[in-house]
Amino acid sequence: MNRSPSVAVVNASPLIVLCKSNLEEILPRLFNEVLVPEDVWREVVAGADAASNRLPQLAWARRVQVTDTHSTITSWDLGAGEASVLNLAFDTPPARAMVDDKAARACARTLRIPVLGTGGALVLAKRRGIILSVSDALNDIQKVGLWLSDEIINLLKQQAGE
Repeated sequence: MNRSPSVAVVNASPLIVLCKSNLEEILPRLFNEVLVPEDVWREVVAGADAASNRLPQLAWARRVQVTDTHSTITSWDLGAGEASVLNLAFDTPPARAMVDDKAARACARTLRIPVLGTGGALVLAKRRGIILSVSDALNDIQKVGLWLSDEIINLLKQQAGE
């Protein structure tokens, strides 16, 4: 399967729900490079769940120290993980910030950082033939704790042609 050259900078929430629902392997199939900022890495491995156990074993997940902080991102008062994701994505164009947090997504849009949420990644995986059903994948990520409104679920299913 061909994929376009791409980089994703992934936040904790997408990593955790994808690992817990055994869907983490869509990431290296969607992106040539998957970057995990140090703050996000620490947040994920601090838990006691499938994500904390799996992340250190994922050869494709590249742990990255984020050193630059941009005042615009700092002014949004985001969590450390979200801020690290946006700072790294901003400094690594045309990287996508993979975040689910509403404020982080708004900040990214302000800075013209391409954004992709967990649901959007599932739609992309379906379109590329990586997964067979967005509906099943959405059920899986909801079972492990990602809340999505009925409106968003219906929109994602529609985008996936289901």
